[in-house]
Amino acid sequence: QVQLVESGGGLVQPGGSLRLSCVASGTIISSSAMGWYRQAPGKQRELVAAITSGGGTNYAGSVKGRFTISRDNAKNTVNLQMNSLRPEDTAVYYCMTYRGNYWGQGTQVTVSS
Repeated sequence: QVQLVESGGGLVQPGGSLRLSCVASGTIISSSAMGWYRQAPGKQRELVAAITSGGGTNYAGSVKGRFTISRDNAKNTVNLQMNSLRPEDTAVYYCMTYRGNYWGQGTQVTVSS
Protein backbone atom coordinates (compact mmCIF):
# COMPACT_ATOMS: atom_id res chain seq x y z
CA GLN A 1 0.00 0.00 0.00
CA VAL A 2 1.43 3.31 -1.10
CA GLN A 3 1.30 6.16 1.38
CA LEU A 4 2.56 9.72 1.17
CA VAL A 5 2.65 11.75 4.37
CA GLU A 6 3.24 15.49 4.33
CA SER A 7 4.42 17.51 7.29
CA GLY A 8 5.76 20.95 8.09
CA GLY A 9 2.73 23.11 7.47
CA GLY A 10 1.50 25.73 9.89
CA LEU A 11 0.87 29.41 10.49
CA VAL A 12 3.57 31.87 9.49
CA GLN A 13 3.76 35.62 9.10
CA PRO A 14 4.25 37.23 5.70
CA GLY A 15 7.90 37.13 4.75
CA GLY A 16 8.49 34.01 6.81
CA SER A 17 9.62 30.54 5.81
CA LEU A 18 8.39 26.98 6.08
CA ARG A 19 9.82 23.66 4.97
CA LEU A 20 7.41 20.96 3.89
CA SER A 21 8.42 17.31 3.77
CA CYS A 22 6.77 14.34 2.14
CA VAL A 23 7.77 10.83 3.13
CA ALA A 24 6.74 7.93 0.93
CA SER A 25 6.16 4.36 2.01
CA GLY A 26 5.10 1.35 0.02
CA THR A 27 6.84 2.65 -3.07
CA ILE A 28 10.27 3.79 -4.12
CA ILE A 29 10.16 7.34 -5.36
CA SER A 30 13.63 7.44 -6.89
CA SER A 31 12.31 6.41 -10.30
CA SER A 32 9.36 8.80 -10.30
CA ALA A 33 8.95 12.48 -10.89
CA MET A 34 7.38 14.10 -7.84
CA GLY A 35 5.24 17.17 -7.43
CA TRP A 36 3.91 19.61 -4.88
CA TYR A 37 0.46 21.01 -5.57
CA ARG A 38 -1.71 23.38 -3.58
CA GLN A 39 -5.38 24.22 -3.33
CA ALA A 40 -6.72 27.40 -1.82
CA PRO A 41 -10.36 27.75 -0.74
CA GLY A 42 -12.61 28.19 -3.75
CA LYS A 43 -9.78 27.62 -6.21
CA GLN A 44 -8.59 24.75 -8.33
CA ARG A 45 -5.62 22.66 -7.34
CA GLU A 46 -2.47 24.00 -9.00
CA LEU A 47 1.07 22.83 -9.52
CA VAL A 48 3.60 24.54 -7.27
CA ALA A 49 6.79 22.67 -8.14
CA ALA A 50 7.92 19.40 -9.66
CA ILE A 51 11.16 17.46 -9.73
CA THR A 52 12.16 14.70 -12.13
CA SER A 53 13.88 11.49 -11.14
CA GLY A 54 17.09 13.07 -12.42
CA GLY A 55 16.68 16.21 -10.33
CA GLY A 56 15.35 18.58 -12.96
CA THR A 57 12.90 21.10 -11.53
CA ASN A 58 9.94 23.15 -12.65
CA TYR A 59 8.13 25.91 -10.75
CA ALA A 60 4.95 27.89 -11.03
CA GLY A 61 5.71 31.45 -11.96
CA SER A 62 4.22 32.76 -8.74
CA VAL A 63 6.73 30.86 -6.57
CA LYS A 64 9.84 30.94 -8.74
CA GLY A 65 12.76 32.36 -6.82
CA ARG A 66 11.02 31.85 -3.47
CA PHE A 67 10.38 28.09 -3.30
CA THR A 68 12.84 25.24 -3.79
CA ILE A 69 11.91 21.61 -4.35
CA SER A 70 14.41 18.88 -3.54
CA ARG A 71 14.48 15.14 -3.10
CA ASP A 72 16.39 12.69 -0.95
CA ASN A 73 16.01 9.30 -2.58
CA ALA A 74 17.85 7.55 0.24
CA LYS A 75 15.15 8.74 2.63
CA ASN A 76 12.31 8.39 0.11
CA THR A 77 11.52 12.04 0.77
CA VAL A 78 10.65 15.14 -1.21
CA ASN A 79 10.91 18.58 0.36
CA LEU A 80 9.62 22.04 -0.44
CA GLN A 81 11.49 24.98 1.07
CA MET A 82 9.25 28.04 1.03
CA ASN A 83 10.74 31.47 1.66
CA SER A 84 9.34 35.00 1.49
CA LEU A 85 5.85 33.64 2.04
CA ARG A 86 2.87 35.76 1.06
CA PRO A 87 -0.78 35.64 2.13
CA GLU A 88 -1.67 34.34 -1.33
CA ASP A 89 0.44 31.24 -0.63
CA THR A 90 -2.17 30.16 1.90
CA ALA A 91 -3.49 26.76 0.83
CA VAL A 92 -3.46 23.05 1.52
CA TYR A 93 -0.26 21.64 0.04
CA TYR A 94 -0.15 18.12 -1.38
CA CYS A 95 2.71 15.98 -2.58
CA MET A 96 2.25 13.38 -5.26
CA THR A 97 4.05 10.85 -7.40
CA TYR A 98 3.61 11.08 -11.14
CA ARG A 99 4.23 7.35 -11.46
CA GLY A 100 1.06 5.79 -10.17
CA ASN A 101 -0.56 9.16 -9.44
CA TYR A 102 -0.46 8.76 -5.66
CA TRP A 103 -1.35 11.72 -3.42
CA GLY A 104 -0.81 12.61 0.20
CA GLN A 105 -3.51 13.90 2.52
CA GLY A 106 -2.22 17.46 2.46
CA THR A 107 -0.82 19.90 4.98
CA GLN A 108 -2.25 23.35 5.69
CA VAL A 109 -0.09 26.42 5.16
CA THR A 110 -1.48 29.72 6.40
CA VAL A 111 0.35 32.99 5.84
CA SER A 112 -1.13 35.74 7.95
CA SER A 113 -0.14 38.49 10.34
